[in-house]
Amino acid sequence: MKFKSSGYLIKEGIKSIWNNRMMSLASIGVLISCLLITGAAVVTSMNASSLISSIGDTNMITVYLDPQISDVDALKLGAKFDLLDNVKSSEFYSKSKAIEDYHQMLGDDIYANMQGEDNPLPHAYKVSLEDFSKYEETVKELKKIDGVYQISNRSDIARKLTKLNTLVTYIGIAAVIVLGLVTLFIISNTVRMTMYSRRFEISIMKSVGATNSFVRIPFLVEGMVIGLISGIISSIVMIALYNPILEAIRSIASVVYKASIPISDIWIYIVLAFLGSAVLIGALGSFISVSKYLKKEGGEILGW
Repeated sequence: MKFKSSGYLIKEGIKSIWNNRMMSLASIGVLISCLLITGAAVVTSMNASSLISSIGDTNMITVYLDPQISDVDALKLGAKFDLLDNVKSSEFYSKSKAIEDYHQMLGDDIYANMQGEDNPLPHAYKVSLEDFSKYEETVKELKKIDGVYQISNRSDIARKLTKLNTLVTYIGIAAVIVLGLVTLFIISNTVRMTMYSRRFEISIMKSVGATNSFVRIPFLVEGMVIGLISGIISSIVMIALYNPILEAIRSIASVVYKASIPISDIWIYIVLAFLGSAVLIGALGSFISVSKYLKKEGGEILGW
């Protein structure tokens, strides 16, 4: 196909949007609605995963050291903990600090008798993990280090958080697939209505010898432009509403707000995802719809 012909077909596709503006507006409205619903499902899933991860981060494990270990050797163990792949940080928790925290509960007399060598509590470390789902593997590595006596058991919490995170991910993927198929179905039917209203035009083009590509390209351009417009509007709406919605959540649940993903970190992905998916769905919907008529000739298109 010559470049001049390509330019003509692209112009015809863009012109067709205005000539059939009511149907185009209907397609844009439907696509915007579906994009916003799908985008909201994805963003909600991402923030739920972020919340679960933040919960995991606050559940640090406590590593208790051998009661016989010296103060100097106890301090040296922190460097060994930090070398492990899944350890984010380790904070030394001396036995003197531990007994001080129990001061009020024990009372002055008992507290006074548990100082120095009489302190029965061991040194410990508060260890924060990079990935809480790797809790059991990290515990095994920690236990191999000389001087480690016991580790607080958080395996049950780790398993539950991992399962919950996996569930949220699967729900998010399922929502995207289902809403994507629904969007494609709606757009395809909307474009099919446009095709039906223009069946005379297609019939004439086919009758004078127009090739399938010549007939299809304007409709593909039309679908892609409609998708592009819908993607731009959806991106603007989603980004504009994101922070106000988070502020509303903040007044209800501050924990959820603190764990939420800031719009500055994801706005570019929202724009790219909306534009890419909208253009693809618009083109695919047009392709599917027009293919039905390209298989027919002349009067068949008109139902004669």
